[in-house]
Amino acid sequence: MIDDTPLARAAEVAVRVQQRNFGEDLPRPARTRVMTVANQKGGVGKTTSTVNLAAALAMQGLTVLVIDLDPQGNASTALSIDHHAEVPSIYDVLIEGRPLLEVVTAVGDITGLWCAPATLDLAGAEIELVSMVAREHKLRRAVTTYLTVHEERHGRLDYVLIDCPPSLGLLTLNALVCADEVLIPIQCEYYALEGLGQLMRTVGLVTTELNPSLSVSTILLTMYDARTRLAAQVAEEVRAHFGDRVLRTQIPRSVRLSEAPSYGQTVMTYDPGSPGALSYLEAARELARQVEQGPAAAEGINPFLR
Repeated sequence: MIDDTPLARAAEVAVRVQQRNFGEDLPRPARTRVMTVANQKGGVGKTTSTVNLAAALAMQGLTVLVIDLDPQGNASTALSIDHHAEVPSIYDVLIEGRPLLEVVTAVGDITGLWCAPATLDLAGAEIELVSMVAREHKLRRAVTTYLTVHEERHGRLDYVLIDCPPSLGLLTLNALVCADEVLIPIQCEYYALEGLGQLMRTVGLVTTELNPSLSVSTILLTMYDARTRLAAQVAEEVRAHFGDRVLRTQIPRSVRLSEAPSYGQTVMTYDPGSPGALSYLEAARELARQVEQGPAAAEGINPFLR
């Protein structure tokens, strides 16, 4: 039966838009790229970037799992995934040892996209994890097992994107131990680099003590307002610090990006021709093209630790 819902029609339009703009599917990585989207500063576009990059990658032929690790569950909302108290969620995976397979749900309107939702129960997970053995490795073990099962059933996943809460607690620590790469969204505003040193030190400690394969591979500039000199100055400063790890694409300030989650959608289906949608499509393309060049190593990029 043909799915003729408004969301399905919008998704078809989005696919046509991206095909017109980009032509071909994106290259697949040699193995699943597990990326944590982190910045302990709130309001920088972590969730917006996670769900829209995930949708953009899926619309361009890749397979993606979004893990919502924020108790607010905003990524789940944007992907129209139920996340009320009775729904199996990532909390059950971390605290109860439930298989991730029982939690993951396909995103109905975008082929190749899955989501592991968060519920408010996750707010208590920080405290409950404290007394657990190997508490930092809970998510990594669950994801490692799930990737094998997913490959048997659907083929290999290309990307796992983990949306973190705006803090550096045990939930974010689990995400950093689970991942191979960190993607940091930085807003083009005055306090852009405020507190970033703490995040970089945390990444450094995780790399040294818990996850030697972790690197900061990608920086994404968000909330860019081309009308202001400040935005250009912040972008220049970030590029000076992080070099070619900063994606060329800058995500503009956009009302459409803010509106889309209230309709249970990403901007990719809500308004596929908008500047925000097209910017995330191009950012996803850059992200995928890192496969051909190899993700940048984190070594030497941290001016805050000098």
